[in-house]
Amino acid sequence: MCDKPFFYNPDIDTKIAGLYDLQHTIGRGHYAVVKQARHVFTGEKIAVKVIDKTKLDNVSRDHLFQEVVCMKLVQHPNVVRLYVVIDTPTKLYLVLELGDGGDLYDYITSHGDGLSEKVAKRYFRQIVTAIAYCHKLRVVHRDLKPENVVLFEKLGLVKLTDFGFSNKFIPGTNLDTACGSLAYSAPEILLGDSYDAPKVDIWSLGVILYMLVSGNLPFQETNDSETLTKIMDCDYSMPSHLSPDCKRLISRLLIRDPQKRAHLDDILQDDWLKLDDNDLPIELFSVPLISREHLSFEDHMEILSKMAEGQLASVDEIQSTLDRNEYNHIAATYYLLAERKLKRNYIEEYKRLASQSQLIEKRKQEQQKCINCVFGLSENAKQVQNVENNITPKSLVNSVMGSSTATPTSRILNSLGSSNVEDRVRRFSMILEDEEEEEESKGSPIAPTSFDRYISGINESAKMVNDSDALHR
Repeated sequence: MCDKPFFYNPDIDTKIAGLYDLQHTIGRGHYAVVKQARHVFTGEKIAVKVIDKTKLDNVSRDHLFQEVVCMKLVQHPNVVRLYVVIDTPTKLYLVLELGDGGDLYDYITSHGDGLSEKVAKRYFRQIVTAIAYCHKLRVVHRDLKPENVVLFEKLGLVKLTDFGFSNKFIPGTNLDTACGSLAYSAPEILLGDSYDAPKVDIWSLGVILYMLVSGNLPFQETNDSETLTKIMDCDYSMPSHLSPDCKRLISRLLIRDPQKRAHLDDILQDDWLKLDDNDLPIELFSVPLISREHLSFEDHMEILSKMAEGQLASVDEIQSTLDRNEYNHIAATYYLLAERKLKRNYIEEYKRLASQSQLIEKRKQEQQKCINCVFGLSENAKQVQNVENNITPKSLVNSVMGSSTATPTSRILNSLGSSNVEDRVRRFSMILEDEEEEEESKGSPIAPTSFDRYISGINESAKMVNDSDALHR
């Protein structure tokens, strides 16, 4: 199954030295190391998983093959992106998206008794969304655990990784391979029976949720034998500090009979997991998976021109690589530049809408002062206050843009309060400013554009509205 390389070039190790600057080791396994690296052409930080093929037995080779196949198939904002696969006679290099916050296990344990339900809910919702997407593509992960969830802390995102035990499944047909980690494995896997593939992921989700909100594993004991007994008996203690809704969701996932476990659609609609009024939708700040459809024609051509000017490849060669959906250095460079471009487009949109929200709030406050001064909080003033309270960023944006012409980003943002938008805008601005400083220090051939002009534009807009208000008062 794995006799043929994914693609082969005898000089590829030499080429890696010029294309990817391998740095320090950030992870290590039985036959692989993960290194932080820099994509030389763009300056972007990436992760490179270096697999020593000489240490692989047949089973490990099959797992590796499945990992690559499934990661190519499952392309989702909450799954670590695979950019390049480079195969050599002795090593396999997987060039991957790099998180900035380590893995979720270390993050949870650093918080002692677990995360707040608000934070846990945000991360768990993303994990469930990713798994739901995997299952729609008939891919089961089979090794879900916090160690295999990468934290992108600055963005407030988590992403699944390590698809080494993943496999394709056919609905209604059971799988037989026993795999995964004991503490997160479903009882039916530990029994050695054939099993309904999606249901084992549901069980693991229950273990992850329990750990998120408690800081502990539900079935972990001093030795594997006792842990196994606890799992088979589904014997665990529910933390008393959890909300009733959270307890109920955990109990819907950690059920001995796999057929009685909640379905993914039910989990996503669960009362505990529903978005609160002040929550931001996941899709708002998850940079979408990049394809040419996400970019304007102008942005697409600009990226092609920059790559051609940098003598990476001709425009025709780049276009051909994208058309064939190849996983090589040319495609990786294109997508890294496209992701950078899309981030900046989103920031520009966020700042524009945030400035509108700020102006709404300022106008409401000034008008309220005027009303209080004249009416002294009379009934008339209260009625006016009620009218003013109904003014929202959504109503303003709809009146300015029109719902039919709003962009996807605008439609999502229309329903949000200004404080949430402003907070995320500041967060993204800091991230991109950090990236710009790093690029300037490295002298990257493609330096990101500063956002000072956006801030200046917001301030100028605020001044114009203030002047307009003064004329009407």
